[in-house]
Amino acid sequence: MQIKSIEPFAVSLPMKKPVIMAGEEVRRADNVLVRIVAADGAEGWGEAASAPVMTGETLESIVTAVHYLTPVLRGRDPRDIDGALAAMDGRMYGNHGAKAAIEIALHDLAGHAAATPVHALLGQKVRQRMPLLGVIGGGDLGGDLVDAGKKKTEGFTAFKIKVGIDTPDKDAARTRAICDVLGRDALISADANQGFSRAGALDYVHAVDGSGLGFFEQPVMADDLDAMAEIAAATSIAIGADEGIHSLADIRRHHDRKAARGVSLKAIKLGGVRALTEAGRLCGALGMHVNISCKTGESSVACAAALHAAAVIPNLDWALTLTHTALGEDITAAPIATARGHVEALDAPGLGVSVDLDRVQRHRVAIAVRAIA
Repeated sequence: MQIKSIEPFAVSLPMKKPVIMAGEEVRRADNVLVRIVAADGAEGWGEAASAPVMTGETLESIVTAVHYLTPVLRGRDPRDIDGALAAMDGRMYGNHGAKAAIEIALHDLAGHAAATPVHALLGQKVRQRMPLLGVIGGGDLGGDLVDAGKKKTEGFTAFKIKVGIDTPDKDAARTRAICDVLGRDALISADANQGFSRAGALDYVHAVDGSGLGFFEQPVMADDLDAMAEIAAATSIAIGADEGIHSLADIRRHHDRKAARGVSLKAIKLGGVRALTEAGRLCGALGMHVNISCKTGESSVACAAALHAAAVIPNLDWALTLTHTALGEDITAAPIATARGHVEALDAPGLGVSVDLDRVQRHRVAIAVRAIA
């Protein structure tokens, strides 16, 4: 079995409504899908989101990187994923999003070849049904209260409130009001997406103390571990890291510095679903909380990859964030099904989702690729 071709498809997908967060408003989801075709005609699909403020990658850079990596992958056995990862790292530094899209496609292809789901390639499945983290991200108090009440009625038990989009005191007041609606039985988090200063984050955690907030994600800039540690020491609310986690070393660093009690793990930050799983296992060994997440607006392809990893890691106590449900149109004919704020593991071969090429072409955008010497 040999890789015959690797093709990136840049797409811009419609959102049902804008998601507003610190430093970013997602009104359309810009992602790159990767199709790998084997010599026998079998194919696998992967995906990575454009995330310039998180990974430094854009549609243009991901597409260009995929083209640049293709020569060292063509002709290889797609089932040798470790070999493919080593070849990509030898060819190009970083570019974890582009590498993740390729690596996910390799897992999809390998899973189909072995007639087994991707989670079986990653380890033993330890959970079948998983709670979803419902995102509340409008920034408007009235709309957020309605959204929170609706999600609670629908059966969600875990929630994320987007903050860092107003002053700390106003965000704190909105957080407390939303917590009152959701109640003390829910897992409630707030995510600042690096939007607060150190002083602002400290004001916020003091103002929401006793509100029922379970954890507070990435309050300050990703590289400011001193501030993260100070905020963590100042509150009983667990502090989580997201944008600051791009490797196993980052996880250990946050743990050792007492800068975070948990992390949000994404394939595009770590370089693929295998690294995502390894990171989850490390967190289990360190006693850290875990949320597995997709970037806002990723389709059922990337969400399926995250779901497979979530099914096998030791601990998922901060729930799973799938973002395909926020899309106005997915690129699969049958998007991943969710019900009552939960999702079931996918047990069909490969990723367990089927890409609709007509939908991909409908949302495809042209990218000018620059040759790299």
